[in-house]
Amino acid sequence: MPASFPRSAPSWRALGLAVVLPVSLGVFSPATFAADVLVITDSRHPVKTMGGERLIELDEAYRIEAELSAELPAEPEQATALVKRRLNSGGTDLQRRIASAYQGVADAWSLGITSIPAVVVDQRYVVYGEPDVARAVARIEQHRRAQP
Repeated sequence: MPASFPRSAPSWRALGLAVVLPVSLGVFSPATFAADVLVITDSRHPVKTMGGERLIELDEAYRIEAELSAELPAEPEQATALVKRRLNSGGTDLQRRIASAYQGVADAWSLGITSIPAVVVDQRYVVYGEPDVARAVARIEQHRRAQP
């Protein structure tokens, strides 16, 4: 015997739209075409992100070091002890932030980035100077379509 469906067809249509609309929008967004998006900048060059990209701020390590060394006493032994306490109190989150900051600098250097902001797609294409990540990715995708 066939299954019977409730007569509330509008709710099924609404569910269909709720599923189809976001998928359709996602298919045509610039981020969908790019498999790996990396944004390299610093705190003086803000960017408009689109979500899902990896953001590297080249001055992040410096800012973390400034936090750790803020208002240190003049006495070297006291300053050392205070920094150690700050490092310990930061725990694994601080260690992760420091590691990520330096890894980002190494990654940017290994890609040969020469200017910021830089948007890198698939470690192959780069757009310099565009603070809107979606526009930079769209330019790269336009180039890919023109130069298959």
